Amino acid sequence: MKKILLTILTSTLFFACSSDESSENTSVYEPKLIIKLKVDSEQIRLGNTGEPEEIPENHAAQNPNFNKISAHYLEFSSDKFTALGSGEILFHAPETTQGGENAIDFNKSNVISPNETFLEIPLKSISEGNYNWVRLSVSYQNYDINFQYNNQQYQATLASFVGYNTFIESFLVKNETLEINENKKQGFFAFETINGVQTGQAPENATTVPNPLFETSPIPQGSCVVTGNFGNTLEINGNETEDIIIELFLSTNKSFEWIDINNNGQWDVDIEGEKVVNMGLRGLIPIVK
Repeated sequence: MKKILLTILTSTLFFACSSDESSENTSVYEPKLIIKLKVDSEQIRLGNTGEPEEIPENHAAQNPNFNKISAHYLEFSSDKFTALGSGEILFHAPETTQGGENAIDFNKSNVISPNETFLEIPLKSISEGNYNWVRLSVSYQNYDINFQYNNQQYQATLASFVGYNTFIESFLVKNETLEINENKKQGFFAFETINGVQTGQAPENATTVPNPLFETSPIPQGSCVVTGNFGNTLEINGNETEDIIIELFLSTNKSFEWIDINNNGQWDVDIEGEKVVNMGLRGLIPIVK
């Protein structure tokens, strides 16, 4: 009798394990769209219309060394006539009216280091179609820059808010945290040195936002929706079995710009009038891996 019971128990366990393994082996992987944000200081420096742009006379600029970045909107569009907001909206970060006007809720933003994955979306949730353009609204940048004080070179960490409007409870610059608890318009920034943190504001509508589709599909002033072309059409057909990885390369070529009063190519923070005027990214190139 003991041998019979042992045989029955062993058989039951065998079939139970076989059934579980079969269930696991027949599960179907659901592929995803994976978005990574990258920066490139050697990428072409573009102006608002998507054409190459030189540094203006009596201005100077440098390539910032990025620590963190965030975006608040991502859209794919099929052609150059697709209006902003009429394409396939893949991501729209939380917004709030806590500070009065509608604004990006910074403390709910996904802030990452460059090269990290920013977003993962099931491909089955994306409408089937052919996509040729990407529109990404960058909202936050944190980077190291060089400056000059009393003819001596120093480095600072700068936190830059380039979204159309951002409600900020608090944020860490490098080692120090600032309490804000209000809305800040595009161009608000803070920079931290060994002597503490100072804040500033770039001029209204001075932030460059490259849009090669400015004639057929404009963007509102004050936004930071950078537009880029896939080069080869991205096709979503609903039959994908593997992930699609897209790297969004953002141009940081001389993207930190200031008025250069003495024309020495240095940001002299102790010279009156050497104000930061532009922190906009200088182009977008999407690469499908």
